[in-house]
Amino acid sequence: MRHLRNISKLGRNCGHRKAMLVNLACSILEHGQIQTTVNRAKEARKLVDALITYAKKGGDHNRRLAAARLKINTPVDKAQGKKPILEKLFGEIAERFAQRPGGYTRIIRLGKRIGDCADLCIIQLVEAGAPVSKKKASAPQPQTVEVKAEAAAAEEAPKA
Repeated sequence: MRHLRNISKLGRNCGHRKAMLVNLACSILEHGQIQTTVNRAKEARKLVDALITYAKKGGDHNRRLAAARLKINTPVDKAQGKKPILEKLFGEIAERFAQRPGGYTRIIRLGKRIGDCADLCIIQLVEAGAPVSKKKASAPQPQTVEVKAEAAAAEEAPKA
């Protein structure tokens, strides 16, 4: 039984799966969005959200934790382009999501792939800033009495 086994195996062994998810996360952070299958996107979202949370907290300890999650531990990895992604994560991306409490990625479903009928999607980073709640967006803005009086005076002035 698979009780408390919350990871999708994605048809790969452990090392291949971890490497694939790290590469997906690096691509999302570098380009802002990628096209992949829905199952891969759901697993990559967990990693990307954790990395952005580390970046928002900042500090050396969280930088080392993020580097460990991105598998930046050899000179070859640093030369292959993961080091600049870590710098971008702790610089630009951390500033973009500083006010956002969570939910840094969105998954947009595209339909089926022609060759093997796999569910495709786009996983992308959401816009910067705090999310707009539905209550604030739908509620009309209260106007003060002075603003209403000025608007009424402006309407009457052209009539005269």
